[in-house]
Amino acid sequence: MTEHKRKIGLFYGSSTCYTQMSGEKIAEQLGADTVDIYNIADEPLSTALFYRYLIFGIPTWDYGELQEDWEDVWEELDELNLDGITVALYGQGDQEGYPEWFLDAMGFLYHKLKQRGAQIVGFWPVTGYTFEGSKALTEDKQHFVGLALDDETQFELSSKRIEHWCKQLKDDFNY
Repeated sequence: MTEHKRKIGLFYGSSTCYTQMSGEKIAEQLGADTVDIYNIADEPLSTALFYRYLIFGIPTWDYGELQEDWEDVWEELDELNLDGITVALYGQGDQEGYPEWFLDAMGFLYHKLKQRGAQIVGFWPVTGYTFEGSKALTEDKQHFVGLALDDETQFELSSKRIEHWCKQLKDDFNY
């Protein structure tokens, strides 16, 4: 196994630094020597294929839209074969400012990655959030398809949520 295959690749897009800061906290929780972290504005998504375990961070922008860096590389996702790769997602959203579209971009990414063969892990309960709609919900609507963060209105909860989610990921990634 190559050295990359033993590590976790974390890829994020960020306009306001919240998604980047969350990624850095996730890497710290999982172990800086275990996680290679990349900004998708600077690193091709094809680098993800060097990893067996991936984490993708995506904020939802405005009315359920993709963040600009993700929008720029969205088509590249269609070229990735993710069979045999385990992927976890985290997203940033604003449940008060955009309650009808809370974390929609994470839902779009989830469906795109599933089509590419990824095994998605790291679902997160909807308890503790107030929103009207989200494309990032599991079929039973009891969980988000990844870690749900809202640094606009619940910043004080993010560190604890990241800590708990990372404990869950260690099991999901067999670390």
